[in-house]
Amino acid sequence: MSYRSNADLGGQDRHGAVRREPEDELFHAPWEPRVLALNLAMGATGLWNIDMSRAARETLADYRELSYYQIWLAGLEKLLLQTGAVHADEIAQGRMMHAAVPTPRVLHAGHVAAALARGAPTARQPNSPARYTLGQWVRTSTVAPQHHTRLPAYARGKRGVIERVHGAHVFADTHARGLGEQPQWLYAVAFDEKELWGANTPRQRSTVSVDAWEPYLEPA
Repeated sequence: MSYRSNADLGGQDRHGAVRREPEDELFHAPWEPRVLALNLAMGATGLWNIDMSRAARETLADYRELSYYQIWLAGLEKLLLQTGAVHADEIAQGRMMHAAVPTPRVLHAGHVAAALARGAPTARQPNSPARYTLGQWVRTSTVAPQHHTRLPAYARGKRGVIERVHGAHVFADTHARGLGEQPQWLYAVAFDEKELWGANTPRQRSTVSVDAWEPYLEPA
């Protein structure tokens, strides 16, 4: 499946200023909490996984024109259609018109708090030793894959240093495509600002850390 992310905006100019909002301002309209609840309930069914849901949202053609919860709603509709959980005529009519598909799990109201507290840990037992160690210099892949990936475009082909080894975790690139978890070692890689933004970048004496799976990296 071809994949084009419309959400990979890091390091780009001309998207306007960031509008700061109060930290306790969680919703802007009454329908937004309902969208959050629907996403939590459907995500718990097992019809798709978290990386599939990220891929569905990030590939929305109008991603950049939508508000946060509009993105979540459009992504949910996309997943429901892809899995056959709803049909286009049901969305248009706003009511059930076809037999429901079986779901592996149901998240009941009384179990929501415990499920949220438990989360969905992604740590797994590694299948091989870690290739890289703390302090080692690496370079990220230059490839722009035609599938879901968690390596941002601004960090491709850049030289950085391993600053933390997180252990083995579910590999988002395969998980999003239904190819299984295929756990890979995950590292925090620190990049100098000039490596990312260029030699003419005004010096801020800062670094940017990116969590990168082992397949994204090669020795520098």
